[in-house]
Amino acid sequence: MSDDVQQEIDGLTFEQAAEQLEYIIKQLETGGVSLDDSVKIYSRGVLLKQHCDKKLQEAQAKIEKITMHKDGTATLEDFPTEIL
Repeated sequence: MSDDVQQEIDGLTFEQAAEQLEYIIKQLETGGVSLDDSVKIYSRGVLLKQHCDKKLQEAQAKIEKITMHKDGTATLEDFPTEIL
């Protein structure tokens, strides 16, 4: 795929990319597209999936964990990124 396609996908929100990926899956499942078009939209689907995975990892890294202490105080800790 071209750099233009990658840049366009990089500009999508998670929701937009997931919606496009769902549409591609439906197209491929129904078999209503030619083999050449199937290969093209499958390739786009791979890029969309990678983009969604990246967005989810970014969101997960931003989550903060609230820890309650015995004295009643609470602290915020960054989500442990080593489990990603």
